[in-house]
Amino acid sequence: MNKPNDFFSQLQQNVSDLIANSPAADLEKNMKAFMGQAFTRMDLLTRDEFDTQMALLERALARIAALEQRVQELESQTGKSDSQD
Repeated sequence: MNKPNDFFSQLQQNVSDLIANSPAADLEKNMKAFMGQAFTRMDLLTRDEFDTQMALLERALARIAALEQRVQELESQTGKSDSQD
């Protein structure tokens, strides 16, 4: 008697062979090609590209905040020296 794993492996192989030799395989291949073209036209980003851009944005925002604080410090120093004159 076959082991249950052998039975399921054989069943899976039979189903794979059946699908590979049927119009379903062509349909799947055509659908993947169609979806690939649609996604290409949509100009989508990968998750890695998105994460990279988010990290760059966060660094830029932190730098802007630091520069704004520095400008305020310089303006307050300039205001003090102007009032002393």
